[in-house]
Parts: sequence; structure tokens; C-alpha cells
Amino acid sequence: MPQLSVIVYGPNAQGHLTELLDSLEARPLPDAEVIVAAVGEWARETAEGHAPETIVVTLPDGTGDAAARAAGAARASGRWLHFVHAKDGLPAGTPRLIAERAAELDGSDTTGTPVDVLLLDHVTTTWQTAAAPSRDGRLLAGAGRADLALDDAADLLRLTPLLGTRVLRAAFWHAHEEQLTTEDEPYAARAALLHAGRVACLNQAAYENRVLRPESLPPLAPEDRFALVDRYESLLALAGDRRTARAVLYDLMVRDLVRTFAGENLPDAVAREFFRRASQAAVRWRPEGHRRPAGLEGVRHALLEEGAYTKYRAFQAGNRARRAARKAVRTRKRQVGAKLRDQQYHRALGRPVDPNLAVFTAYWDRGVACNPAAIAAKLAELAPHIHRVWVVGKDNAALLPPGTDHVVPGTRRYWETLATAKYLTNNVNFPNAVVKRPDAIHLQTHHGTPLKRMGLDQMDHPAAAKGLDFAALLARIDKWDYSVSANSHSTRMWERAYPARYTSLDYGYPRNDVFHTATAADVRAARERLGIAPGRTAVLYAPTHRDYEAGFTPRLDLAALADRLGEDTVLLVRAHYFYGGGSASPLTGLRRSGRIIDVSSYDPVEELCLAADALVTDYSSIMFDYANLDRPVIVYADDWETYRTTRGVYFDLMAEAPGHVARTQEELTEILTSGAWRDESAAKSRAAFRRRFCEFDDGRAAERVVRRVFLGEPEEALPPVIPVDERTPAPTPEEATA
Repeated sequence: MPQLSVIVYGPNAQGHLTELLDSLEARPLPDAEVIVAAVGEWARETAEGHAPETIVVTLPDGTGDAAARAAGAARASGRWLHFVHAKDGLPAGTPRLIAERAAELDGSDTTGTPVDVLLLDHVTTTWQTAAAPSRDGRLLAGAGRADLALDDAADLLRLTPLLGTRVLRAAFWHAHEEQLTTEDEPYAARAALLHAGRVACLNQAAYENRVLRPESLPPLAPEDRFALVDRYESLLALAGDRRTARAVLYDLMVRDLVRTFAGENLPDAVAREFFRRASQAAVRWRPEGHRRPAGLEGVRHALLEEGAYTKYRAFQAGNRARRAARKAVRTRKRQVGAKLRDQQYHRALGRPVDPNLAVFTAYWDRGVACNPAAIAAKLAELAPHIHRVWVVGKDNAALLPPGTDHVVPGTRRYWETLATAKYLTNNVNFPNAVVKRPDAIHLQTHHGTPLKRMGLDQMDHPAAAKGLDFAALLARIDKWDYSVSANSHSTRMWERAYPARYTSLDYGYPRNDVFHTATAADVRAARERLGIAPGRTAVLYAPTHRDYEAGFTPRLDLAALADRLGEDTVLLVRAHYFYGGGSASPLTGLRRSGRIIDVSSYDPVEELCLAADALVTDYSSIMFDYANLDRPVIVYADDWETYRTTRGVYFDLMAEAPGHVARTQEELTEILTSGAWRDESAAKSRAAFRRRFCEFDDGRAAERVVRRVFLGEPEEALPPVIPVDERTPAPTPEEATA
């Protein structure tokens, strides 16, 4: 009996079935079977042309989706069933992830009530866009990895109602097949949760929902519109006396009914009938004590319950008029403000460039950090006559080191400083409006070694690009005079992703100088500031963000990992800066025993690296920096195939990792507890990785940059790069505390 049956069903709509089956055939999974309930000759021919292991169930043209699902399930032998529509897709590697998660659930049932439904995250592809992340990630993250009764997690009913994001236990499907075999897929998706004894979550994008262009599909009949009301009434009836579930469903119903009425361009007769039915349902199913939302949304709800069609239309017209008036006022204010700013900026551009003025900023004006900070510090040492000004957002200004001269974006001094500075240094890009003066120098430092696709190379990965204006990007990079690089790989990738006439500075990353200049006292001080007791092993866990997830979700059960590692190990957990930190961090509730420390907001990150005995990461560029310390690195790659497909990568990290690779938490735990993390095999992999990616980082990168860019010294006068094998990294924590 296989663990998973992937049941592909439906006609070969617009040829998408071919892509889906190709992706499944490319990565066969021993513990899964593929069944194609093929509707029509084209679907049958497509399915039969694939791997012989594929089971094909031939169905005549016109067979509905519900019947096709049932026919596929009847042939399935797996413990779990995953229904995948022929028009949709599966991100690379997801059947394996689903099968492994399902196996965990099979082996962890201690309640006597098994998990019936495994919930997945998804991405959405349209006829215009590709792989946009869903909004479901936060709900799935909030539920965590524990299995739950729906009464304890009714908000999961708010998940996008896609049947493909529900993996059903086969026994559960057969017990409720009659109720779930319906053409109304959104109903089936939510009804499955209402029937389930317990549910569990996999907070990863494991399904691709492909939305076909409406104009390519048959037009909706009035009955199709009214079906939305019937769907919610059926779900509310199914919820029975479960008050929390009914309250959630009622909120969803009223929201969707109002949006459909307001957003669809319905003929008047259809609109009136839809509104009448929606009004009756809103009154009939309103929970006792239910409170309408505040503001305009509450007014809409009241008018719906009142059945006041004419009033609602008048309310809509009034809202449109008010929005148009407010928009005109805002537009006028922006135009006046922009005109004043432009006048001030252009007046400043008429002044001479100040040869002793340098502007620094990092990470979209977050503060003194990264390569710009290391360059600014070395500039103060070697060229104190050059005045340094930092661009810092208003919210971060209070966190600056005392005495730091700074400007806040958008202010008059900000534009005047940018207009007259000789040197402009950034690890991202300056705003489009910044003019490149002929006698000014723009220094691009970057902020990592590229594993993932960057710049123009994101054009083939829309989920990662997220609407990036590539023409504007090219205009920004045309302003660069210099691009700092840590290794030849980066130099080549920057020149490919950011093609322009800048000069590449193969000098190393200035922020990494500290990994060769820090002393044993510096290492001890860093550990003391973090509260790491003497004799403990500190493991830094620093995952990167996913373009297909809404927020940071620890991909490990950190408390369980800490328990397995024992009292002598402390985990330093750092979320990616894209997700912020503070009280909203999902790490806040973890045990504060001193064995798990949330360092998401701790700066500088280089200090965390100095304090750590080992690094656990996934695809974060921190691995390239940490490798300079010649300490163990473990790659935790539980979703490598999905990440590689969604984001795009420049090389196969699985083949060129800086140490051992773990694909599951159990594998990671074994590597850490067995001592394999620092064995000869790990050292050999790390040595090869360091030779390739730590090529120019020798502790004098900032000096080379300052002497070349700010002091104008020739290339041959700069300190030569010390070969990797001849460098002495900072002492390890064990050496520093010996």
C-alpha cells in the first residue's frame, strides 16, 4: 500500500495536463502512485504517453470533475489521497514532502482520533502572472505542526477553498465520499474540514492553482451566481451547533456575498435576485450576538440584511464619488509636494559637488550595517577629512550610534545631501529619482553571495520578481561606478544579472573583515553579550525567506531539537530581516530556558557568527560569510526542489554544499548529536566551498575599497589578497575559552 495516491482528474484544459505529468515523471516517488482520471481523448492520449507506472482511468468527454475524482479514488490504493486538477500544477518535490508529512501523521497518532485532512499552502498562476504566493501562510503558520480539532482552529475555514490543498486520508474519503462528491469544489474543500475529526498543516507551497482566463471559459449563468448563497447555507447547516465554526462561516459568507454583488457587473435582474437571496441568508443564519464590523463594511452588512437594494446602489454611488474626490485631493497634495521637492533637489544639483562628503545607507535605510558600515568605519580611519552622512528611516534614527550624522528620507537636507555628495554608497539601490552626477561616484556593495537568481535573471521567476520594474532596475544600475565582489562567482553573476559599465572590485566583502581580525577576547565578549554560558555549544540557525510564503515560519520544531541536543547546546535563532522581529515574531512564545535564544533583531549579525560554534541554514547567503571562519556549516534543505523552482538558483547547493546536508529534522538531529557536523567529510566539503566562495575575503577588503574609491590609489598599490590556505580566521569559541 503506497503512502500517497496522487489523483489527477479532468480534461487536458489548454494543454496543462502535459506539464503536470511531466513534472511528476521527472521526480518519481517510490512511496506514491499516480492515477489519471482522464476526461476525453486528448487527456487519455496525454496520460498514456507518460510513465508506464501511471494508472489511466479513461472517462468520456463531458464527465464532471466530481465523477472524475470519484473514478480516480476508486482505483487508488494509497493511505492518503491528493486530488490534483489537470489544469493545475505541483511545485517540484512536493509529492515527497506530502508523503513524508503524511507518514509523520500516521506515526504520531496518540489520541485515538486520526488526522483526516492535511492542509497545504499554495501559489497561484494566472494567464498573466506566475506562482504568486497565497495569503494562507499566516493561518497555516499559526496552526503550527500539531494536529488539531477544527473546534480549536476554526480560522482554518478561512483558507482558500481549493480541494487541491486538502490531502485526505483514504478511509476518511470513503466514509464521506457521498457528501464530498460534488461539482462545487469550494464547498467540498470546506466541507472536508467540517467532517474531519482532526486536521494538520504543512506550511509550504505544495500546490499550484492555475486560474484560466475567464474569457476562455463558458460564461456563468445566473444559477452559477446564486450557487454561492446555496453553498454557504449548506456549509452553515453542516456546521451544526459548532458556534465558532458557524461564526467564521457566517463572516465569510457575508463578505463573499457583498464582494460578489459589488464587484460583478451583473445584469439588473440578476443583481436584484442575488441581493434578495443574499439578504435572506444573512438574516436567516446570523449568529446570536453577532456584531457587524465597524465603518463602511458595517453599513454594507446592515443594508444587505435590510434587503435595501436601492439604498445599497445609492450607497455605492456615493462611495465612488467620495473616493474620487479624496483621490483628487491626495493627488493634488502629492503633486504639490513632489514639485516642491523637485525644485529643492534641482536647485541643489546646481551646486558644486562636495569632494569631502560621503553618503552611506544599507538595507533600504535601516541603519549602520553591512558592507557600507565596514567601509565607513575604515574611511574614518584612513580619510577622516571626508564627512560621513547616513540615510536612515525615521523609525530607526533613534537606534543609531551616538554622534552619527544622518538624514531622513524625503526631507530637504536629504535631497540636498544626495545632490552634492561626491560618494554615494549603498548595499541595495538608491531611489529612481536620485540623479547620477558626472563627478559623483556610486559604490554598490551588495549584501551577499548569490545562490538565488537576482536582477534580470528573475524575469523567468515572476513569483520572486513580484512585479519588479526591470526597465527601472536597468536605469538604477547604470548609475553604478563600482560593484564590490567577494568571489569570482559573484563577479560573474553580478555582471550577468546587472549588465552595465561599472567596474567590478574583486576585493572581498568589507563586512567579513572581522572574521579575520577578531581576537579571542572579541569572541568571548560576543558570547557573554548573548548570555551563552561557558562550555556550551552555540548553534546559529539562520534560515532565509521564501518568496512563496507570507511570513517567517520556523521549519524546525525548535523546542524538540533543543531537547534532543541536550543541556550543553544553545540554539541562536535568527529570522530573515524581511520578516522583522519584536513581539510579533513567532519565536516569542518559545521557552526562554537559555537553550533557545531569539536573535532575530540582534545586530550586527557578524557578532552572532563569531559567537557560534556551528551554523545551520538553508539557502541564506550567511553561509558564504560564515565559511570564512572555517567552522562547521550544516544545510537544512527540506524544500530545496520547491525553492529552486520558485526562486531559481545559480548552482546546485546539494552538490556543492559547505558541509553535511539534512533533508528532514531527524537527519539534522542525527548530524548534530552524532558529531558528524565536524567530521572529516564536513571539513573536506567546507574547504572546497571556502576556496570557491571566500576567494577575496582576507580581512583587508574595506581597506582596499577605501584606498581605491575614496583615495584614488591605483590597483597595483593596494594590499594583495592573501590566498585562502594562508589565512588565519578568528579563534573558535572553544579556542577562545580554552
